[in-house]
Amino acid sequence: MEKPVPVEINHVRAEGKIRITWDDGHVGVYPQEYLRGYCPCALCQGHDAALGKKFISVPDAKLREIRTVGNYAVEFLWHDGHSTGIYNYEYLRYLCPCSQCKQVGNES
Repeated sequence: MEKPVPVEINHVRAEGKIRITWDDGHVGVYPQEYLRGYCPCALCQGHDAALGKKFISVPDAKLREIRTVGNYAVEFLWHDGHSTGIYNYEYLRYLCPCSQCKQVGNES
């Protein structure tokens, strides 16, 4: 089975959230602080993937821009100038904070 891919990514500025609609019909709503906190770059996560993903608190994180990276990822540009994290689609789906995804362990 192929991994889901986004068909639409919307920055809902008034709510401080990013809404991602996936090709399997699922809609994930991600708070900006949540996505910024789980930035996958080496600066935020370190170089030892075996330790697992850690959350870096960035209070009042505000998204400036969303850019696609090929057909596999997006890059978020943050108000503080940070932009080195490339969030591949599989990682974004894994991060989905909704109760449905958390119940299935984000394996969808």
